Amino acid sequence: EDANVSTVEKKPAVVFVLGGPGSGKGTQCANIVQQFGYTHLSAGDLLRAEIESGSENGTMIDNMINEGQIVPSEVTIKLLQRAMEESGNDKFLIDGFPRNEENRASFENLIRIEPEFILFFVCPEEEMERRLLCRNQGRKDDNIEAIRKRFKVFLESSLPVISYYDAMGKVFKINAARPVEDVFESVKSIFDKVKHFSSYGKALYVEVPF
Repeated sequence: EDANVSTVEKKPAVVFVLGGPGSGKGTQCANIVQQFGYTHLSAGDLLRAEIESGSENGTMIDNMINEGQIVPSEVTIKLLQRAMEESGNDKFLIDGFPRNEENRASFENLIRIEPEFILFFVCPEEEMERRLLCRNQGRKDDNIEAIRKRFKVFLESSLPVISYYDAMGKVFKINAARPVEDVFESVKSIFDKVKHFSSYGKALYVEVPF
């Protein structure tokens, strides 16, 4: 019990990682985990794992997805919260979430944590298309129309979230069209600077090469 209380008192550090399909954010998250000791949580992976577990909750999620319904924010947030508690860590990269404003508001209301900052991997649509087509030859959901639709949905739903945090000075935009190593150099400079400050507010004037 006491261990739980102390974990709650020390609020975990959360970094939201956003970027369109093919922006390379998964690779960068793996690098951040290795270099800075964060736990990487992907909202999509947690939902898929819950479905595969065959639990009652998983069956409900699967039915909703099959019927074309949007999984309620609370469901995803509970999975994130459980994964955070089970990890034993106190710093997290949450990847591909919040997908929209409703996700964002629900996360802050339910978990009562504001993110330290947001990493936004910016990549031109043409480059994302090129990467996805090269990477997934023969995958049915990666034809050009499907990719463009995914990109459009990402922009329409995520940009209000980016704008919200941008107004608070919490968004680092990273040029993700460059080689992986160059992108990670920018990422490293952010994490190196931020960890030297107890209050992230002071750290957000870091200039990142775009």
